[in-house]
Amino acid sequence: MSAAAGGEPARVEPDQPAESARAEPDQPAQPDQPAEPAGPGEILLGIGAAAASAGVSERALRYYQQMGLLTPSGCTPGGLRRYSEQDLARVGRIRQLQTLLGLTLDEIAGVLRTEDRMAQIKHAYHHGSPTDAERRELLSESLALQESLRATVEAKRVAIEGFLADLDQRIKRTAELLAEAAVPVGHLGGTAG
Repeated sequence: MSAAAGGEPARVEPDQPAESARAEPDQPAQPDQPAEPAGPGEILLGIGAAAASAGVSERALRYYQQMGLLTPSGCTPGGLRRYSEQDLARVGRIRQLQTLLGLTLDEIAGVLRTEDRMAQIKHAYHHGSPTDAERRELLSESLALQESLRATVEAKRVAIEGFLADLDQRIKRTAELLAEAAVPVGHLGGTAG
């Protein structure tokens, strides 16, 4: 990694999607059939097979793409989407962030952008040739990104704790009402006269 003009560190550009899968001209690709390998030994799946493998609907995959959460690794000449194992892992990450943390898709987009940038930083740090100053800048940026992610998770934790505290109060009050309802009315004030 070399410094750009003005002493600024060179920017690490996002990875480009893999080359599109190509079908034979006389054999149109089927959406639910595996496509040709994208790279050595890698098979790209059509949207139906990818959705089934990821445990989501085809509509969800299209929506994730529309929201910028997922970019299929390939596309046939006819425009059919093709998904790699890495794409399916990303779908798994999206689902994990939805179910584990209860993040919205907009929040997930932010988390994924942050994680993607952190992966770029890690690659530049370990596989580039950064100067000591550039390494410090990469580490500073990585730290800021990680702190931002932590703040997102912390906000969800605080919200969940508030929800649980409210739920605990309602459970306590309902249990008290149930206990009072179990005692006959004449016995509440002591002796009946």
